[in-house]
Amino acid sequence: MAKRDFAFGKENFILIGIAIAVIIIGFVLMSGGGSEDGVSFNPEIFSTRRIIIAPVLTFLGFMLMIVAILKKSKDKSE
Repeated sequence: MAKRDFAFGKENFILIGIAIAVIIIGFVLMSGGGSEDGVSFNPEIFSTRRIIIAPVLTFLGFMLMIVAILKKSKDKSE
């Protein structure tokens, strides 16, 4: 059997998976906070979790994705 020649190595795929998980967690933390009846104001939309922690976590996930894509694979032989 011939070895498949992928653009990324195993480490890259693991980092990409972790980055996707971090991005999803960031978006989940950002969700919610709407009013129950659709008319009243809910101050929970301005919680620290939604305006600081979640966007920072999402940004870090996107930065990790860039690192995972640009990282040189050790599996490749030149």
